[in-house]
Amino acid sequence: MKYIIPFLYLFFLGCERQEENFQGSRVNGPDQESWGVTIILTDEGVMRAKIKSGHLEKYNELEFVLLDSNVTADFFDDREIHTSQLTSLRAEVNQSSNDMKAMGNVIALSDSGISLYTDTLIWNSKEEKMTTDNPIMLTTEQKDTLYGIGFESDSDLKNWKILKPSGVTNRNEL
Repeated sequence: MKYIIPFLYLFFLGCERQEENFQGSRVNGPDQESWGVTIILTDEGVMRAKIKSGHLEKYNELEFVLLDSNVTADFFDDREIHTSQLTSLRAEVNQSSNDMKAMGNVIALSDSGISLYTDTLIWNSKEEKMTTDNPIMLTTEQKDTLYGIGFESDSDLKNWKILKPSGVTNRNEL
């Protein structure tokens, strides 16, 4: 009997700690969680981006969505014609602005043949612009490879600018 009382005390103490941990993790955890998701971002009813991810966490109070499993974002023009695709390991979407920050092995491929490689890329949904302050590598339609730090472009990668460029070309000088 003298062993049962300390055991019961430890049992109740253990239960109390588990409940504290559960409540504490719920405060900091997501409000919603989903797997195998697709998010459609629109502008006045016109689809501008379709984002897929293996896992999503939604934080209502922060108006923030975390996509953390193989993110793929397809971008469309104002006639809903596909223009480019972005892949990354994870992404964050601001629910109030629909802006997206892609992170980890980011690759943006335009349908015209331009390839962009970087570690972080921000997509501004209102302006439909992609930007980064990080190092980039860009391959053009003519297979030129350009490097630099900082990048700005429209979503279809047609009008782009490398802020601090360097690179190599295979073209013959005229």
